[in-house]
Amino acid sequence: MSVQENNQLSLVKEDALNIVTSKIAALQKQQKIVIPQSYSPENAMNSAWLMLQEVKNKDGKPALECCTKNSIIESLYNMVLQGLSPAKKQCYFVVYGDKLQLSRSYMGTVAATKRLKGIKEIKAHCIYEGDEFEQEYDIDTATLKITKFNPKFENIDISKIKGAFAVVIGETGPIHTEVMNITQIRAAWNQGSAYKYGKSTAHNNFTDEMAKKTVINRACKMYANTSDDSDLLVEAFNNSDENNFGSSDVARNVDYEVNEEIKNKANSKVIDIDEKKVVDIEPAEVKVEKQTKTNIEGPDF
Repeated sequence: MSVQENNQLSLVKEDALNIVTSKIAALQKQQKIVIPQSYSPENAMNSAWLMLQEVKNKDGKPALECCTKNSIIESLYNMVLQGLSPAKKQCYFVVYGDKLQLSRSYMGTVAATKRLKGIKEIKAHCIYEGDEFEQEYDIDTATLKITKFNPKFENIDISKIKGAFAVVIGETGPIHTEVMNITQIRAAWNQGSAYKYGKSTAHNNFTDEMAKKTVINRACKMYANTSDDSDLLVEAFNNSDENNFGSSDVARNVDYEVNEEIKNKANSKVIDIDEKKVVDIEPAEVKVEKQTKTNIEGPDF
């Protein structure tokens, strides 16, 4: 890259970061958004800019050369509104035509949802053949609730997944639950522009993680769009949804996310455990209390 191109890129970076910083500061002043104390928009944007230098379109052309300035600014803006961090693999960027778009990983979906009022945690589990799982209809709230889940270690087998569920947990317990059987999950993978997404190597080799990703996305999106929270946050949440992208873009997103997960696991340190101190623990039965929010079925992936 020539000195002139480097200088031009630096000017684009400075301008983009200044615009996003000003917009966020104005929203904070108007009390329209609340940035978590532990989140630094400046650090996130600098991390994003480093990532953007490696992003290319399907023809191998750098994103910073082929994407419009406005789309770059919009992507960074949506990232900060949701409090996402590229360094934590919560989001990444894809080129769609001449537009740059922000896409969340499912870790990012969990992080963004936890920014909504009253959300404490989001949990998801796969249900395998042989696991004990029961749900019932609560006539008072017109919702299905999980009454029993007893997973068995020996049942873990990605070829024998019966389904998955995700629970959005509030301060006093579960407030939204999504349950999908494997037929529904595969249908979500194969729906619309995500057809190639469901046929990807990631879905064959990491079926459990992809199943949890699907049910988490549905639970979080459904809750976000029925909450009374900030319209700006929810709008940014929806703008980063993979449904906005073409099938080839979604497939590349999955491959990127899975590859990053593999690298993270490969870099994990092995911890020595004193066998004398190991205590056998029987798998516990998980009981989920009554929900307070109505489940609404709808396509999502």
